[in-house]
Amino acid sequence: MNALTYYLVFPILFVISRLPFPVFYLLSDSVCFVLYHVFGYRKEVVRSNIHLAFPKMSPTERDAIEKKFYRHLCDLFLEIIKSMGMSKKEMLKRFKVKNIEVLTQFEKENRSAFIMCGHYASWEWMMSLGYHMKHLGYGIYRPIKNPYFDRLIKRIRSRHDAFMIPQKTAAETIRRREQKEIHAVYGFASDQSPRPTPKSYWRTFLGIEVPVYTGAERLARELNIPVVFGDIKRIKRGFYELEFKLLSDQPQNTKENEITDLYTTWLEDQIRRDPSQYFWTHKRFKNAKFKKEL
Repeated sequence: MNALTYYLVFPILFVISRLPFPVFYLLSDSVCFVLYHVFGYRKEVVRSNIHLAFPKMSPTERDAIEKKFYRHLCDLFLEIIKSMGMSKKEMLKRFKVKNIEVLTQFEKENRSAFIMCGHYASWEWMMSLGYHMKHLGYGIYRPIKNPYFDRLIKRIRSRHDAFMIPQKTAAETIRRREQKEIHAVYGFASDQSPRPTPKSYWRTFLGIEVPVYTGAERLARELNIPVVFGDIKRIKRGFYELEFKLLSDQPQNTKENEITDLYTTWLEDQIRRDPSQYFWTHKRFKNAKFKKEL
């Protein structure tokens, strides 16, 4: 069944990836209409998340964010498909890196680096960083259940000089590579909603107390790998700009949770700047200790 699904869907994905951008975004608008107005895809989750995060906004303001988000959501997923057919020139034109030296300074020091970012704007097109640096770039990810589509995603990303490491084996893989002095850049989308445990770190995120992901920080402190924040901005439709901000160049000298706290603060600032670019379809507050009253 996995193979059948893949071979039926892949030709459609291939055609989409070759569409001219004006036609491509017309398709995205059509998909958005069906997804939002016809099927109402995860609308209750999106509406609840935005309400919890911005309780002081008027219903009209929250509704505007919601509608803009669905347009962004469709653009985002179709842009992942589009990257199958994009050349290096097209990618560099549409995804600009403002200050790559914040990241590449560690190449000169023969050190690896971690990038922490949220599911914001076009985090997927950040896979093109390999065009800007000597180190190989790896994204930490959760494999797709369908192995055929999982291999496709890996192939798409490797086309733009990015490679993938499964989340479950990431720490072990990075430790082993560091022992062999094989340096690289590793990307962590660190805004997941982890399952609470007795050792969980709880803090506020957009005003709500939740357990937060600390894996990237703990590994960075253990191995003293520098950490930067990837701040992505949407310039206009189909065009993005990435700016790096240093979280710590000596993590072993930081206090516990210091990097995570600063990262979360910067992520909150990013979301408030344009809430429509955040990935609201996930249940970000499902493990909240105390939820704001609706």
